[in-house]
Amino acid sequence: MPSLINSPGKATRELGEKHRDKGTVIADGTQLVTRLELDDDAEAKCKDFWNVNVPASEQTKDCPDFLKYALENEKDREILSTPDDQYRRQRWPEVQQLIRDNRLDLFTRVPSELRLYRQYCAKLIQDYGSIMKFVVQERLHWEHMASSSAPFSDPSEYKILYNDWPYGVDERIVHLVVWTKFELPADPRSELGDMSPETRQLVNDWVNETFTSKCGQENVIWFKNWAGLKSIHAVEHFHVMLFNPDMDFVREITNDDVPLFLKVKRAKVVPR
Repeated sequence: MPSLINSPGKATRELGEKHRDKGTVIADGTQLVTRLELDDDAEAKCKDFWNVNVPASEQTKDCPDFLKYALENEKDREILSTPDDQYRRQRWPEVQQLIRDNRLDLFTRVPSELRLYRQYCAKLIQDYGSIMKFVVQERLHWEHMASSSAPFSDPSEYKILYNDWPYGVDERIVHLVVWTKFELPADPRSELGDMSPETRQLVNDWVNETFTSKCGQENVIWFKNWAGLKSIHAVEHFHVMLFNPDMDFVREITNDDVPLFLKVKRAKVVPR
């Protein structure tokens, strides 16, 4: 996973060197470490990872059900074990490089937001039966999913919204999701379920027309999660990231959307 240390001191540099074969080097030479070896203190801390970033009055002896998956998921367990003030958000050059290298698995979330994300997902599954049903009913408000026209030709068959649970990136980066009723076929030759070249070109042309023309090529990048990385299946979508865009443009193109994680944080609606 990417380094979670604010200041890359000697220990961090040594760690990067030790795991250089497991990381990705971006253009400016920064090492993105995909796995951290924990010392004894960190190992002990990981045993109670579910209590990190949680007020003392709300901490629990046992791991809550919605985080038990992390007992077997080392990447998320290490993130959840990290205090928010020690987490380093990924910068725009890093974000661009990860997407260009198709290393989408190296994106992470702010530790407390990852916890809230997992907590809220568990609540949605309990209330709606699946995250997909919630998205269709409450976010997209689509009664019918069938597409009857060519991709991107009918605005009623796609919707641009904020990513409800964005990654831990520079806060000047706006992370949007484009939801579509039409399919964006994967390459049958790709073991990861990556997009076909034809689909990629189709999306790229639309992104250029919709976003790049307004924000500049250097400030726009997009990606579609591999089939294995999708958190919401059966609803086609891809991601667009904008660096420091005109927020009037963002409000216009999202129809004044507000990401769900902000609503949840403000309302504090998720039970422990």
